[in-house]
Amino acid sequence: MLTVHDISKYQAAHPVAITIGTFDGVHVGHRSILEKVINHAKGAQLKSAVLTFFPHPRMVLQKDTDIKLLNTIAEKTAILEQMGLDILLVQPFTQEFSRLTATEFVSDVLVEQLRCKKVIIGYDHRFGRNRNADINDLMAFGERYDFKVEEIPAKEIKEVSVSSTKIRRALMEGDVQTANAYLGYAYMLSGTVQRGKGLGRKLQFPTANIHVPETYKLVPMNGAYLVSSELNGNPVHGMMNIGFNPTVDGKEKTIEVHFFDFEGDLYGQTVRVEFMGRLRGEKKFDSVEGLKKQLALDKEHCLELLGQR
Repeated sequence: MLTVHDISKYQAAHPVAITIGTFDGVHVGHRSILEKVINHAKGAQLKSAVLTFFPHPRMVLQKDTDIKLLNTIAEKTAILEQMGLDILLVQPFTQEFSRLTATEFVSDVLVEQLRCKKVIIGYDHRFGRNRNADINDLMAFGERYDFKVEEIPAKEIKEVSVSSTKIRRALMEGDVQTANAYLGYAYMLSGTVQRGKGLGRKLQFPTANIHVPETYKLVPMNGAYLVSSELNGNPVHGMMNIGFNPTVDGKEKTIEVHFFDFEGDLYGQTVRVEFMGRLRGEKKFDSVEGLKKQLALDKEHCLELLGQR
């Protein structure tokens, strides 16, 4: 898959079938739309393309710095590549870009820059300065500039919207199983392993302290989780704790993973961790010894769950 991080740097070698949107999560609802684009492109001898935006438009236009996203750009790229998409165009969303008129967006971007021959888009899609153009305008532009527009009906769009909302809500409540069902894959966090305070090692449960640099990435509700990962090319399982370590009066939120049956130095490595289930909420124990006993029970719980799988 060709990935371009600014459409001004893209040189269109082939005409495309395209869809446009943030596609945060690339969940099961999104996939039905993306598969339409990919399948149509194959049948029509076009390249399949997605035009997405980063930062999220709400971050720029509404200064919504609290918005949390389900995917980093790297995660989204990997998922779309697995789906068989040909071209991913990640356009930096700026105030200047937002001021393009509908005519400029269609003629300069879709037609001239991207060589668009088919647009598959939701019935409620709006575009251009102040979002003043709609699907009917796009169809009129299609007739003028010789590209087809396929409208995704309200029912499908509603399902996509509901899924995104439910996924975020589920993760904020710690319900990773519901989130995973809507995503169609295990929710993930990716980050660099940094040195922590060494408490886990003292408790005989050494942990990898994971720093997620993307502050916009949604981190699930505090608590303990069963997770899986791949370390040095080998699949491993472990238990993750998200929270403030209240038993030792922790002041900073941490993401720590104790991997089962693994020995090695992970400092400085980038690790991707996938959520398989929630074990319990965050709890302050009366003593460090009480915490250690709970960690042993958590591990036993994890191994029972893995046995059931």
